[in-house]
Amino acid sequence: MKKAIKLTLAVALMLSATSLFAQKFGRINSQEILLAMPETKEMETNLQAYAKDLQDNLETIAVEFNQKLADFQKNYATYSDSVRQLKERELQELQNRRQEFEQVAQQDIQKKQQELLTPIIEKAKAAIDKVAKENGYMAIFETGSLAAFDEAALTDLAPQVRTELGITDAPAAQ
Repeated sequence: MKKAIKLTLAVALMLSATSLFAQKFGRINSQEILLAMPETKEMETNLQAYAKDLQDNLETIAVEFNQKLADFQKNYATYSDSVRQLKERELQELQNRRQEFEQVAQQDIQKKQQELLTPIIEKAKAAIDKVAKENGYMAIFETGSLAAFDEAALTDLAPQVRTELGITDAPAAQ
């Protein structure tokens, strides 16, 4: 009876080991795919335009501050104490407004980048998933990740994913 159990266990282990070796594994550099997508280039252009608009607004505030500061310094001696305090407070408020705007602008740029990048990542992931499913891959590993595996032993899915996404230009040099 013990021999039958041992034999059954040995056969089960051999079958699971051989089925593991029959599985297909792939690799992909998703960063390379994302950078090659035309949507990414369009996103970068849109993000730069958005950032430039915010930068222009920031420069407008800075010019206003500099003009008021120059006027304050020029006329400092002619101002009464109450006018001087009012002008100093106005300059401080304008400087605070500029700093707040700069912080909000940085957060807005990050939000806009995430907003524009999310659909691109989803499209790339869908293409990777489709290629993996169509070709029977059990797992796809990210090239360059911290996990240790033999990249040469894995099939590179990048050419198929690039075709799926309609990317025709050559991959960027690493």
